[in-house]
Amino acid sequence: MNTEIFTPHHLHRINGGGIREADDMLAEEAPVALVYNGIAHVVLMATPADLPELALGFSLSEGILQQAREAYDIEVQQGCNGIEVHLEIASERFQALKARRRSMSGRSGCGLCGIDSLAAVQTALPKVMRGSVIQAADIQTALADLHKHQHLRSQTGAAHGAAWVEQGIIRHAFEDIGRHNALDKLLGFGARGQIDWQQGFVLISSRASYEMVAKAAMLGIGCVVAVSAPTALAVRMAEAAGITLAGFARPQQFGVYSHPQFIAA
Repeated sequence: MNTEIFTPHHLHRINGGGIREADDMLAEEAPVALVYNGIAHVVLMATPADLPELALGFSLSEGILQQAREAYDIEVQQGCNGIEVHLEIASERFQALKARRRSMSGRSGCGLCGIDSLAAVQTALPKVMRGSVIQAADIQTALADLHKHQHLRSQTGAAHGAAWVEQGIIRHAFEDIGRHNALDKLLGFGARGQIDWQQGFVLISSRASYEMVAKAAMLGIGCVVAVSAPTALAVRMAEAAGITLAGFARPQQFGVYSHPQFIAA
């Protein structure tokens, strides 16, 4: 099983001038099974890097764990058909997981794959406690610098990024072929005490769907900035959770779709 994050590939390029041979880089994706106390719960298609962060972030943003310390151990194991990430979690959380257990086979971190009822989509989100007001100039500065932190994307063109920004500076960034996975990696990293969620905002290279807002709310993040568009459901959820949601973000301009009072021009 290849655990490199990208692989060279020889191809033929076709344009108006004919056909020529060339070399390219392809982003790797691998099936990653998350196993809780010996029981497999979900398979994600993910970039095979930063998998402990992915597992912890997914566990928190999906409500499997309530706090990072409820994960006693995280171990990555290589298998014949993919990668397994084994988590030893608190018995109370494991019992709760078994009570709601569902079988999910994800497409690049799809947030709905395998849920067992439509009611599960409407899970109430916690209200986010807001920190300081964010300067619009800090958002614009981070947007201009985002490409510098997207190394996998620059090599392959096939990866999303999720970054944590404080005072216009990108402090941490993670990439994955799945936008949900990239965000979960960032959330897992920050949940170990590396990030104070009240002191900045999350910047994502993708659209802002309801899952991205829900994941941010579960960790208490007050502002999400998306390079692409938000969905109507994402905006409604952001309004209800107290999250400032910005979209169509470019270094020159962006739109604020919810709680604009927390952005200072």
